[in-house]
Amino acid sequence: EVNTRIQVEHTVTEMVTGIDLVKAQIRIAMGHKLGSDELDIVQENLSVNGSAIQCRVTTEDPGNNFMPDYGTVIAFRSAEGFGIRLDSGSVYPGVNVSPYFDSMLVKITAHSRTADGAARKMTRALREFRIRGVKTNIPFLINIVNHEFFKKGNVHVNFIAQQPELFTFKKTQDRGTKTLQFLGNVIVNGNPDVTKSDPDKKFLKPIIPAFDKYGPYPDGNKQELEKLGPDEFCRRLAEDRQIHYTDTTFRDAHQSLLATRVRTHDMLKVAESFSKRHPNVFSMEVWGGATFDVALRFLKEDPWQRLALLRQAMPNLLLQMLFRGSNGVGYSAYPGNVLEKFIIRSWETGIDVFRVFDSLNQMKSLERSIAVIRKKTGAIAQGTICYTGDIHDPSRPKYHLDYYLKLAKQAEDAGAHMLAVKDMAGLLKPYAAYDLIFALRETVKIPIHLHTHDTASIQAATYLKAAEAGVNVIDVALGGLSGLTSQPNFNAVAEMFRHHERENPVNIQSLNEFSNYWENVREYYYPFESGLKAGTAEVYTHEIPGGQYSNLKPQSIALGLGDKFDEIKQTFTEVNKLFGDIVKVTPSSKVVGDMAQFLVSNRLKPEDILTRGEQISFPESVKQLFRGELGFPDEGLPEDIQKIILKGEQPFSKNPADEIPDIDLEKDLSDFQNRFGAECTEYDYLSFKMFPKVFEEYKEHRDLYGDVSRVPTLNFLFGMKPGEECEVEAAPGKTLLIRFLSAGPADEQGKRMVFFKLNGQTRNIIIQDLKLKKEEVKNAKADKSITGHIGAPLQGMLSKVMVKEGDKFTKNTPLFVIEAMKMETTVTAPADGIIKGVILPPKTPVSADDLVLIVDFF
Repeated sequence: EVNTRIQVEHTVTEMVTGIDLVKAQIRIAMGHKLGSDELDIVQENLSVNGSAIQCRVTTEDPGNNFMPDYGTVIAFRSAEGFGIRLDSGSVYPGVNVSPYFDSMLVKITAHSRTADGAARKMTRALREFRIRGVKTNIPFLINIVNHEFFKKGNVHVNFIAQQPELFTFKKTQDRGTKTLQFLGNVIVNGNPDVTKSDPDKKFLKPIIPAFDKYGPYPDGNKQELEKLGPDEFCRRLAEDRQIHYTDTTFRDAHQSLLATRVRTHDMLKVAESFSKRHPNVFSMEVWGGATFDVALRFLKEDPWQRLALLRQAMPNLLLQMLFRGSNGVGYSAYPGNVLEKFIIRSWETGIDVFRVFDSLNQMKSLERSIAVIRKKTGAIAQGTICYTGDIHDPSRPKYHLDYYLKLAKQAEDAGAHMLAVKDMAGLLKPYAAYDLIFALRETVKIPIHLHTHDTASIQAATYLKAAEAGVNVIDVALGGLSGLTSQPNFNAVAEMFRHHERENPVNIQSLNEFSNYWENVREYYYPFESGLKAGTAEVYTHEIPGGQYSNLKPQSIALGLGDKFDEIKQTFTEVNKLFGDIVKVTPSSKVVGDMAQFLVSNRLKPEDILTRGEQISFPESVKQLFRGELGFPDEGLPEDIQKIILKGEQPFSKNPADEIPDIDLEKDLSDFQNRFGAECTEYDYLSFKMFPKVFEEYKEHRDLYGDVSRVPTLNFLFGMKPGEECEVEAAPGKTLLIRFLSAGPADEQGKRMVFFKLNGQTRNIIIQDLKLKKEEVKNAKADKSITGHIGAPLQGMLSKVMVKEGDKFTKNTPLFVIEAMKMETTVTAPADGIIKGVILPPKTPVSADDLVLIVDFF
């Protein structure tokens, strides 16, 4: 302490007096007297020139009782400037800070005419430092120097102990280091979502159609809606003879073709151009459905940020979302006031059209959402009926014309501004479309919006017949992301209506330019293509929704069933019949898909459910359906199947969405922020309420790597090659220029040094090579001939084990949970017994039939 005080006194004294105390002390030790010529120090001639402050920057963590931190300094940039003196040790990028030596990195002394000026200079200098790789006391020093007590000199021995606010630090973003950490990890380990890649694949540069960056936006339907209000806007739309187009390129098109993987980065590049060149589209579908989940789960993007950025880029267009009624954008029911808050915040952030549906066509489940949209937003509420079956097929009388007319009237009575017909699998054939739309026009007065998928490649004809019957709006996708499981081709459909009596003139040449952009961008996402090369009439058999088809295949591959996709499609058909021929749209379609994959994985047939159901542990989503957590179809579910799946558990007697009580949002938000940090917003909270576990993983990723949505797509998916450069706009006006130099060999711990240049300065990042760290572990298999062996029913993660050795259990007691690709399967006890051994711990990756428990049955 004395030594530190002398050093401070020496440096600060020299700054304000010009006297070097250390040199004077040395000369006194040599025998020179204070008044001698050698010292030249005369008390009467001394004067104090201004004020000075000194701070010692150390590798100590103020948030952890000032414990020394150690590790490799991956970046070091000093401060400088007039009135700043630095006395530094041996510190530079790449130096290893040892836990066994002094933690001081540098002393900073700031000198100015006044104490306040010195404090300001010191603050500026501390903020200029860039020290990455180890924790430092800089945030604490900034708080000290700027505290009002310190500035006034009112400090004492207990000053720090009595001022807890000194330990409240603004989180440093450290965007450069986090971005390099992310890129380094992708370079060494690959993107975990990319299961296949071709290192020799060549990409064409997507060309953004030209537009006037500084020119005004032409008025579009956004301005018309704000001027007229939803009711008058929709009244005029119903009377308009022109056909109108909703462009799904930013949502359902890529969801249906590329497993929802298209990133905000690629949308934003053309959003402004499209909105300025095509202000006459009815709306742009940009949000909701699976995009919310996938943005958090796989793309590590904030879906709310995506919406806000698209709103900013397209202020003249109506932005549309898909909303799952009581399920919001998730897969289960939520408290009503959570959904209400979600709707209001969605509207405030940019949504103008809410397409609200229920996966089992329960119109009652739409009522609260439609009421909120009507009363608390200025948006349009589309009440939606989901189309399945074939109204012309006498062998399936369940889904007849009157069934849909009744639903349409219920949606109108609930207050919907528009009626949407959602043909999620592309089953609506042309002449059926004419009869359906014609009858709907006779039944309701509100405008009708038709949505379909082009899986069978005939849906342009469906649109033509629907237009002849009076449909008002149709969903299309730009050519490069159209067709097959996506929507019909916008470019081609616009040409189909050229010179038609209902033509809505469109600049086809401009549409083609945007189509070319998306055609080239689509190549970036080739690992997520479904593999469907041409239209297929198979859809009329399996009825898999277009938005599910492209996700079902990668899910099957992840479950080790990639070579059995044809069998999964056939089983999907059989499961649907087993479940009573239900409406299939998320989340109900996910249940059918989960069951199909489960049966194929376990080499079971649907008929085995009837004969062996008591011994089978079904996926949790299947139990949710039969409990009634998704509601019930009007005609109910097959009671015999329900009893087998629930194993004595009683289903709900009412729709649980109606029974879920509202929660204390203010308290729940406070609890959320206490858990995840005060910097988390209400939007983060709403994301968490929809997907708790997914948000938690997203938050961990964001804390580690920052906002990766700004990383160019090719680098996000495939990393960088040696010598390659990329630019990352970390914030407006702040661009990171990154060059990948090389990656070193792995050390004995499997760690690699990855070398970059960041804005011209060398940065070295240490990355764990997971291929070397991971040891191939083969778990013991359950012997099916031994009744006491209980194995994993499918490949995935053993997320929970609910029992321990010695526990007694009864029939249907939950034993453990396997999680795989959004599907949870709880394995329950087939009979009473006792646990003899727990073979695998939680968080263990398992394959089908891996032995988890050994039990004795009574």
